[in-house]
Amino acid sequence: MKFLHTSDWHIGRQFHNVSLLEDQKHVLAQIIEYVKTEQVDALVIAGDIYDRAIPPANAVALLDETLNTICLTLNVPVILISGNHDSAERLRFGAGQMKQSGLHILSKIEDVTQAVIIKDEGLEVAFYGIPYCEPLSVRQVFNEELKNYDDAHTFLVNKIKDATLSNQINVLISHCFIDGAEESDSERPLQIGGADRVSYTPCTSFDYVALGHLHSPQYKGEPHIRYSGSIMKYSFSEQHQKKGVSLVEVDKTGLVKQTHLPLKPLRNMRVIEGELNTILEQGKLDPHSDDYLLVRLT
Repeated sequence: MKFLHTSDWHIGRQFHNVSLLEDQKHVLAQIIEYVKTEQVDALVIAGDIYDRAIPPANAVALLDETLNTICLTLNVPVILISGNHDSAERLRFGAGQMKQSGLHILSKIEDVTQAVIIKDEGLEVAFYGIPYCEPLSVRQVFNEELKNYDDAHTFLVNKIKDATLSNQINVLISHCFIDGAEESDSERPLQIGGADRVSYTPCTSFDYVALGHLHSPQYKGEPHIRYSGSIMKYSFSEQHQKKGVSLVEVDKTGLVKQTHLPLKPLRNMRVIEGELNTILEQGKLDPHSDDYLLVRLT
């Protein structure tokens, strides 16, 4: 079975007061093309679907168009969780009805042990989702004494592990900050002072862990515990990052292969440096002169 792992779409984001919606539509079209050409069995989105809790109308329209194409036209199920930029309550509106069309919205921490089961030729893959949640929310829902993000995340992971079945392939989806992973300037801190960090150790027993929140594609702790990264560059600190989605292949033994599939931006984000006259002359010949540029004048 194959599925695509992506995260941090941030639909509706602006960059220095410039709308990125056209750029986002360009890369989302590439994700749809990967869904078709790779003939995947599911698409996993690990949070931060929108850039803010109340997204603009054109951002909602773009997400609606994208999910309709994947779920209805291509008949490929989508499994998504809410991130710290999303409003979990707004995102899951109509979630019960949308299941019938293949859209599975996992944004209630009360339901973390309820898996989405995808079957293919005798293979069952169980997808469990931990939406972004603060320790206080977990304490209130489960009446447990949890002091910090790590306690809360570990508690939820252990509850899911107790619910997993040995005859299934188990995939965990989580929107969190794994301690020691590489961050970017465009990520909104979950907590000041590093209190938002969680350990990867409780997650190691899953066959694959699809992470969201950090914008750089990377793994932490174990190769199967992976951030797909954001779909495009959202700050100049990301200028050298290779954006894309992760193609994950599993069989009855677990993870078979993970492949990074690149996404090509409509406009790149670059830092250039030099004297003013030199940069102006280079701009006349630059085939990508409409990129987003940070110019350092010497």
